Amino acid sequence: MAYSRLRVYYGPRPAERGGAAPQRVTVPLGDVLPILADAQRQERAWVQDFLDDEITISSDLYEVLLAYQHYRRPAG
Repeated sequence: MAYSRLRVYYGPRPAERGGAAPQRVTVPLGDVLPILADAQRQERAWVQDFLDDEITISSDLYEVLLAYQHYRRPAG
């Protein structure tokens, strides 16, 4: 009886993508946010690996986040 080994799929290899893997990728927030929110809710360990990574956001989104952070603080 032949046994098959299971392998983890990591997506296409760099050569299959047409070169080296890019260091930066630009994607809409709407594509990333639901995935990150779900991973955070599910307490996925890999989220912790990226907590120190820097991201680039637009200045208007940054201002909205700061305002939201300020106004959501508990009163007291």
